Amino acid sequence: MRRPRLRLLAAVGLVSAVVAIAVVPGDDGTPGARPASAGACRGRAPVGVLPTWARGGFSDPRPRMPYVLGREGLIAAILWGQPLRSPPARDHNNKILWVSRAAAVPGSDLRISAQRMDGSRPVGTPVARRVAGSPGPSIIDLPAAGCWRLTLRWSGRRDTLDLRYV
Repeated sequence: MRRPRLRLLAAVGLVSAVVAIAVVPGDDGTPGARPASAGACRGRAPVGVLPTWARGGFSDPRPRMPYVLGREGLIAAILWGQPLRSPPARDHNNKILWVSRAAAVPGSDLRISAQRMDGSRPVGTPVARRVAGSPGPSIIDLPAAGCWRLTLRWSGRRDTLDLRYV
């Protein structure tokens, strides 16, 4: 008599665990939501619901935009002009809105070191860009097409992400 009851309890426990995993909210509060990858470059950043902390200034309570999160989850690059182009396109800018997860120190510039990559191998010379006054709106033009690894520093924080320029 005990064995069927143990099997039933084990089955109930397994179902409970599966349900708990399925409803764990993602960073934006939706079940199973996953942030855009900070890793390997893609032709276009995936469009998704922005994380809750990156929604300031948007009128839609669940704005959907192309974005990439830093590997550490400390910053989001919200892409307004896709695809990013090198040289810049004539019909749109390489506009990126940088949003820090934690409040930035006012006046702390966002410093960007960008290195073109071929897989895990650096290619060429790194370039530097700066967004004055802290993370915020910017136009980031880079000198060549390809996958660029951006190391971002601001307000004593550091994160990295990859962006593709075509």
